[in-house]
Amino acid sequence: MHFPRLLDLREDKDMTQKEVAALLGIDQRVYSTYETGKRDIPLNHLIALADFYGVSVDYILGRKGK
Repeated sequence: MHFPRLLDLREDKDMTQKEVAALLGIDQRVYSTYETGKRDIPLNHLIALADFYGVSVDYILGRKGK
């Protein structure tokens, strides 16, 4: 599954992949695979990202608006 909204949300905050990865406690290369859809996002990371960006999990998954 591809998560294009992750890129948009990150860029809206003017953050790098490395900064978001640090927030999650993971390597930047792992975070990159989330944005590109090469790896599914673990639930705990998905929830942390939704909380950090102030959006719903459904929004990140592309299911509905913010």
